[in-house]
Amino acid sequence: MVMQDNVILIIEDDEGLRSQLRWHFDDESTTILTVGDRESALAAVRQHEPMVVIQDLGLPPDPEGVSQGFRCMSEILSLAGHTKIIVLTGKGDRENALKAIELGAFDFYTKPVDPMQLDHVVSRAFHVAELELENRRLLTPQNPTGGLVTGHPDMLKVCRLVQKIAPSDVTCTFIGESGTGKEVLANMLHRLSERSEQPFIAINCAAIPENLMESELFGYEKGAFTGADKARSGLIEAAAGGTLFLDEIGDMPLALQAKLLRFLQERTIERVGGRKSTPIDVRVTCATNKNIEQMVAAGTFREDLYYRIAEMVIDIPPLRERDGDKAVLARHFLAKYAVDRYARVTGFSQDAVAAIEDYDWPGNVREMENKIKKAVILTDGKVIERDDLGLDPASNTMRLLNLRDVRQEAERKAIMQALSISNNNVSAAAKALGVTRPTLYDLLKKYHISADNPS
Repeated sequence: MVMQDNVILIIEDDEGLRSQLRWHFDDESTTILTVGDRESALAAVRQHEPMVVIQDLGLPPDPEGVSQGFRCMSEILSLAGHTKIIVLTGKGDRENALKAIELGAFDFYTKPVDPMQLDHVVSRAFHVAELELENRRLLTPQNPTGGLVTGHPDMLKVCRLVQKIAPSDVTCTFIGESGTGKEVLANMLHRLSERSEQPFIAINCAAIPENLMESELFGYEKGAFTGADKARSGLIEAAAGGTLFLDEIGDMPLALQAKLLRFLQERTIERVGGRKSTPIDVRVTCATNKNIEQMVAAGTFREDLYYRIAEMVIDIPPLRERDGDKAVLARHFLAKYAVDRYARVTGFSQDAVAAIEDYDWPGNVREMENKIKKAVILTDGKVIERDDLGLDPASNTMRLLNLRDVRQEAERKAIMQALSISNNNVSAAAKALGVTRPTLYDLLKKYHISADNPS
């Protein structure tokens, strides 16, 4: 969602206070929206995307409690995470005010409301929101994906999540099939963090023999084992100040999992054969293509370690589920490899594009890169043919795409979903979609959808 500049949403069930606040803040440069309940508030957030929200915790049907207020605040932040919420609380209700801050509110203000004093809180909220917006714009100018080639909504969501958690030191685990780009995302997380000038050290836990993995990670002292003729630092020490990326952590032996857990808890290491504890400041990120929760249940992965590395879990969708990304990635890899002596290769035949779109790509992005690199080298013509890619014949010819049809189909699906969730209540569905009831009726007529029995 894109926040709208100088829009304030006031959520207050007291009509008198609502009118007072609207009158006070209303001017030519600010749009004021007022609602009295949670559902109306969510509809207003969907439609107008306010930068600042002033919200009472006591909302119907629980005006004397805080349950609806906390629920409303949580749902607003879920819809528009950068919105600054200022919570209005009763006198002596500091406990709920602090809880609101813990749940993501920007600030709180204790009733009775003095609009002139509230001005300062609102002004500061706008200022912080604008600074954050500008920082996000500067963070990835011209490239909101941080270098990852994608246009799919699920992958864009992953990129935004990586951007959001990058400044923190939260331990993050990427989960996805082989070749989906887990290391690319881990590297992106490092580049967007405050550790970007320090090392990014990647280690593939599945590629190192079990008897060598401990010394590779933690290093060893002279004489620790046969052949250890001098001390050597490990990869954890090499990553000091930066980021350590543990790829395929699901393949780490149980015995070593215990030592890794101790490091994550204490942030100190002991080299193999040594007794000296050395503190290490490093951010740890992990990746796996396995179901760690199932491994925990089976006893092949430590439960306590799982909770340590899963402070933030990011699921990466496979390429076969990313409609539209296949052709985009194919052209990206063509541009990457069709250079110098292979510059004669300028594109794909229609049959090749259809085959790329129809193929499931079990090896995901890595498989696509390898096949296109090979095709660029092997093709005899100016365009890559299906046979050059080594893919099965496409089930159809080049798909005819029409952006208007795609939009209409997405719109139709959203309407049907809203009607289903609201049990065919048109008013509730309109609120969920962020449109007026007459607009929804027009859309129902346009798509021949019956509110009694959508199909």
